[in-house]
Amino acid sequence: MKAIVAVKQGPPDVLQLREAEKPTPKDNEVLVKVHVATVTRGDVILRRLPAWLFPLLLPLRFLGLRRKSIPGTELAGEVAAIGTNVTRFKPGDHVFGTTTGLGVGANAEYVCLPERWKTGVLARKPAGVPYEGAAAVPVGGMTALQILRKAHIQPGQKVLIYGASGSVGTYAVQLAKHYGAEVTGVCSKVNLDLAKSIGASNVIDYTKQDFAQTGEAYDVVFDAVGKISRSRAKPVLKARGRYLTVKSMTRENNEDLAHLGELLESGALKPVIDRTYPLEQAAEAHKYVETGRKRGNVVIAV
Repeated sequence: MKAIVAVKQGPPDVLQLREAEKPTPKDNEVLVKVHVATVTRGDVILRRLPAWLFPLLLPLRFLGLRRKSIPGTELAGEVAAIGTNVTRFKPGDHVFGTTTGLGVGANAEYVCLPERWKTGVLARKPAGVPYEGAAAVPVGGMTALQILRKAHIQPGQKVLIYGASGSVGTYAVQLAKHYGAEVTGVCSKVNLDLAKSIGASNVIDYTKQDFAQTGEAYDVVFDAVGKISRSRAKPVLKARGRYLTVKSMTRENNEDLAHLGELLESGALKPVIDRTYPLEQAAEAHKYVETGRKRGNVVIAV
């Protein structure tokens, strides 16, 4: 099979298209023919980490952080074969999920995934949702969902999303809107229309205006890109307002993935796709994500 292989840690050029052995599912595994994968900020960070650092990060394997010989955390595809103990899936099922915690990723024609495991997820793809959209949901969608859930957003509350045009931010805007909030999105001028199109009632160009100087007060401020501190958000928070950050701990689970699938199917959630690259241009996709200018998600057509 064709696969993108990280020959070593380093810049995007360490990613090379190669022939790799097609995996065979173990008793508890599902073999997925990958149709679409993605490139996330997390994929870029993992590729850039020095190789000597991974042994020191051994405890983080329990959270799913480990080097991948084949990159790619998110995927959508079709079940090609199953192990003898698998009961949740059958060949022909359309699925989406992640490879979190595994030593190989989804930038390949096939990948084997456990039916259930502690650090990653796999579920049936919602009917009517394209592979491209489904593949772009798990990481950013679950991160936004789990962090916003802490605020118990109520209809009519005011929510500010800082970094409204990124993967987590675009989902956060839509989820907050779904909960009935009045959403203000903070992003650059080029992305203001995008933020409005996905549910932001108000937008702020951070290059021209400081959100902390607008005179508005919010029930929730969510930093979806990890760039503002609690102290900077405090002046615009109401007395019982909540500051949330993407740096908070989250944990993938099948229940949340299934919930996101329902929101996708109903149209309440729509993935934002910035660019699509063919598998052989995975290194170019990494270079683009590394610029920090992506809008929503970058996908790989396998």
